[in-house]
Amino acid sequence: MIAVKENFPQLMPEEYLAWEEKQLEKHEYIDGQVHAMGGGTVNHGRMAIRFTSMLDTHLDNSGCITGNSDIKINIVDTKNYTYLDACVTCDERDRSTSKYFTYPCLIVEVLSDSTEAYDRGGKFRLYQNNPVLQDYLLVSSTRMEMDLYHKKETGEWIILKAQ
Repeated sequence: MIAVKENFPQLMPEEYLAWEEKQLEKHEYIDGQVHAMGGGTVNHGRMAIRFTSMLDTHLDNSGCITGNSDIKINIVDTKNYTYLDACVTCDERDRSTSKYFTYPCLIVEVLSDSTEAYDRGGKFRLYQNNPVLQDYLLVSSTRMEMDLYHKKETGEWIILKAQ
């Protein structure tokens, strides 16, 4: 999915969270601006479901929680909220909220032509604010291709390509 710019009223973060619960479509909230999320393709949705299911099965009884595209991510130390395709959090702080996660250690984004630049660029820069995030997996929905961004102990991000 990609955020589509529309003319939404400026909302405070708390107003956004209350408003978003009543909407049929999903909306990201970045720097006080609300952005409608565009729909994905069938292949995009199927891939996201498979990753979520695979992660959930693998992590069963581990104490970690798997999230899907219905889970908002609160960007650490901000009032910004995004959506992702799949994630894993093992952080106890995420157990105390029912509307979003803040500290995922893994984020998976399924790419499409309309989302790739945002997911690789601005969205990844937002996610890098999270000190707990270790892996950011980008999966193409149109090619047999994945890129794994992994954070080293030094804090440097490296990319591992799988084709």
